[in-house]
Amino acid sequence: MISISKVSFSKKEVHAALMVLRSGHVTQGKEVGEFEREFAKYIGSKYAVAVFNGTAALHLALLALKIGPGDEVITTPYSFIASTNAILYVGATPVFVDIIDDYNIDADKIEGKITPRTKAILPVHLFGNPCEMDKILAIAEKYDLKVVEDACQAHGAEFKGKKVGTFGNIACFSLYATKNMITIEGGMITTNDRGLYEYLIMARSHGARKKYHHEFLGYNYRMTDVQAAIGRIQLKKLAKNNEKRIKNASYLTKALAKIKGLGLPPVSNDKKHVFHHYVITVGSDFAVDRDTLRKFLAKSHIESEIHYPYPIHKQQAIMKMGYNTFKLSKSERLSGRTLSLPVHQYLKKKDLENIVKIIGEIK
Repeated sequence: MISISKVSFSKKEVHAALMVLRSGHVTQGKEVGEFEREFAKYIGSKYAVAVFNGTAALHLALLALKIGPGDEVITTPYSFIASTNAILYVGATPVFVDIIDDYNIDADKIEGKITPRTKAILPVHLFGNPCEMDKILAIAEKYDLKVVEDACQAHGAEFKGKKVGTFGNIACFSLYATKNMITIEGGMITTNDRGLYEYLIMARSHGARKKYHHEFLGYNYRMTDVQAAIGRIQLKKLAKNNEKRIKNASYLTKALAKIKGLGLPPVSNDKKHVFHHYVITVGSDFAVDRDTLRKFLAKSHIESEIHYPYPIHKQQAIMKMGYNTFKLSKSERLSGRTLSLPVHQYLKKKDLENIVKIIGEIK
């Protein structure tokens, strides 16, 4: 089976985790602090705060910005549901803006959704491809809005030579097992704001600055030293692994471009797309529909995935809350046509050739 993603640890990760286990100090400690400093340096932010997953990162980021009941947060309907759930966790209202052909939020439509209740914009750098951050930041400045970057799928991605995670007031990364770098479960928050940083390090630990001194309602969102030790090794590999993903994506794009009816991932000169997923669009002029193509691939032992089968505003949980009162045509159309193909760094040339061969044989 050619897998859609693969978890693989070298002896270095195993050794790092084992050293922590043998030390007897496995909860948040020295390793977490070192990981935070190294991650902040890599991203280019002043501060980084480690938490136990990307959803927790988004939740704390919104709390840090004092977003709550009565506030509106503009975001995309085409993402994993965590980006919207975090808005709902703090009691705010998600306001959805449709997407463009690269699957990211349409920055040109954001301004039309701003109301007196709008407090922030939460763009998602989906699949490892950066959003149009210059347009988003200009709108945020014009209307005095906060920007929360959801970079959970975009470790090392760049917009105009600058890494995502450094544009907004605050940014969030996931370190889940399928991401470009992992701690099995885990998340990271980056910011340049000292006040936000101080709030975050307390909020992840029950609102305490020091043990048993709790200054506000906080959460147990801490990362363990075992996770951080793995993350430190993974971070050292990230640039190389991203380049391998980019190389694999380039091969697929060149080969699949010859096949009629497939929409391929857009790549622009001002963006560094790190291909957390390689997502194609199966057009009506392709030989078969998306679901049939997926069955063909499975029969040939090639795993694929649908990211995402329903836009967020069409998810049952969200519809029950009354957020399905409008039509977002591009999100709704693409959710029925997109398919993710394997692109991870562990693929061999023969794997890529086989993927292209099987798709090319479908009549």
